[in-house]
Amino acid sequence: MNNVIPLRPGDGPLRPDGGAAGPDGGPAGASGPKTTALHDLHAELGARFTDFGGWDMPLRYGKELEEHRAVRESAGVFDLSHMGEVRVTGRCAAALLDHALISNISAVPVGKAKYSMICAEDGGIIDDLIVYRIGEEEFLVVPNAGNAPAVVDELQKRRKDKGFGGYDCEVFDETAMTSLIAVQGPRAEEIVSAVVLPIIGMDTEAELAGEVPTVAGLGYYAAMLGVIRPGPTGDAAADGAAHGVSAATIRDGAVHMEGDINVMLARTGYTGEDGFEIFVPNGDARATWDAVMAAADRLGGGDGGGDGPVAVPCGLASRDTLRLEAGMPLYGNELSRDVTPVDAGLGVLAATKSKESFVGRDAIVAAKASGPAKVLVGLVGEGKRAARSGYPLLDADGNPIGEVTSGALSPTLGHPIALAYVDANAGIAAGLLTGDDPAKPTPVEGAGVTVDIRGKALPYAVVKLPFYKRT
Repeated sequence: MNNVIPLRPGDGPLRPDGGAAGPDGGPAGASGPKTTALHDLHAELGARFTDFGGWDMPLRYGKELEEHRAVRESAGVFDLSHMGEVRVTGRCAAALLDHALISNISAVPVGKAKYSMICAEDGGIIDDLIVYRIGEEEFLVVPNAGNAPAVVDELQKRRKDKGFGGYDCEVFDETAMTSLIAVQGPRAEEIVSAVVLPIIGMDTEAELAGEVPTVAGLGYYAAMLGVIRPGPTGDAAADGAAHGVSAATIRDGAVHMEGDINVMLARTGYTGEDGFEIFVPNGDARATWDAVMAAADRLGGGDGGGDGPVAVPCGLASRDTLRLEAGMPLYGNELSRDVTPVDAGLGVLAATKSKESFVGRDAIVAAKASGPAKVLVGLVGEGKRAARSGYPLLDADGNPIGEVTSGALSPTLGHPIALAYVDANAGIAAGLLTGDDPAKPTPVEGAGVTVDIRGKALPYAVVKLPFYKRT
């Protein structure tokens, strides 16, 4: 199997000492936070930066509200190159991931993806991540930015757990050489279809059956190979067709033109909208970003006419409010080593029935049997004052029974929303959780609770997650 993102000399260089180099070839993060290959571009666009997971990332380019609404109504483009990229390859790659992660990774078909977690022996969450199966013996693991080193370290350690020399596979950290650009929103498919020309070569069941991959036909949590072919029009598909090249003729890179950009395209995201994530070598990140924005410009407020831009650059601030509206957990807020998948309401990810052994299994089985110590709930408030992370939840007598983990004034809904953990026993006593089955306390929709917002007690109500769901 070819590398899912074929790298050329100069892409993701290594220093002579073997350490990862930054996009300019210098040590990554040697004098501060790491920077992505698109950092200079973000500065040119007027981005305001923030340190996130040890990376200097764009927080916003203009108004966060406008970026948020662009994703909900049209499309937004994000630089997510701070996320980790870890390739696991070899005869026992699937077996290692079955052992190291809580889900049944060996059951994931080629060309598909799985949301999973890597846990400690006590069930605490080390990270939540996505695993793409890009070959029978090849996987791409995408951990969170700040946790990528820990995930690589754990995979390397767990690779040695099996006797007779450990699992026969290799673990490669490719974070320093890979960029990740996300296009999210209702018009994401339209934009990406004009940019990425699919390649046959991942050997998925559909490809082996003779089906020709298309961007529109790519399913949710699925991936494929592709090229971005900037040409006279900037439209990859049109320019490819003009040269007599189609997806049906591009097989395993056999037909390539000078200037082609090799990518892996996945239909995944963290916004609650349809969207795609483009994995590309660092050296091609700027050209990829430019191609995406040019395609959006042709479709909307640029040369193509229209009322305004189809897509706008978006920072991490809008990404956070988007994921919060979608009820998606964030590591460091809803997820941590002090939280189990059962606490987070994600015990279903743990394949405790189909797998007899994986790291953390005994603790997760015990947690499923006894019930969670705390329960993650969704809350909505009135007015404009949002509950923030760390604000306490109070029962009718003013006693603390939980804590907000994430909160914001929802740009889409127009009122405060929050995620919070409620102590299971206290929550049952306060009527926030059902107590019929102690092993499965569930939130009671409409139940009232007070949130202490800087010394002022404000009413919130329990609601079913997600807060927002696209139609």
